[in-house]
Amino acid sequence: MTRIFSLSIVAAIGLLLTGCYKVEETVANIYVVRLEGDVQVPVSEAEVTLKVEGGRFDTTQTTTDEGFTSFNFSDYYVAGQSGFAVLPIKCEKGNLSGTGLIKVEEMVTNEATVVME
Repeated sequence: MTRIFSLSIVAAIGLLLTGCYKVEETVANIYVVRLEGDVQVPVSEAEVTLKVEGGRFDTTQTTTDEGFTSFNFSDYYVAGQSGFAVLPIKCEKGNLSGTGLIKVEEMVTNEATVVME
């Protein structure tokens, strides 16, 4: 009888712990700026592309007036996965361009700034 009770307690605790696990969003925020002297000026309507060879990610967005865009990779994250991705950033607007890298860690908001020239 004690053994069945102990197993029931362990099973209940296991169900509670797995039911409480929440997967947070995996987000990459990109800020795009150009330099005027030592001042960073946001670049609006710049095309920002994150692309990985092999087609896993190939997505483009346009920056806001504040030079900001956000990519949500939560649908690509698998719970228990260790690490997520290091993605190349490519930005273009008219004759301005810039590149960079962003290390996207799982279940957090990641940020990078790209300077266009």
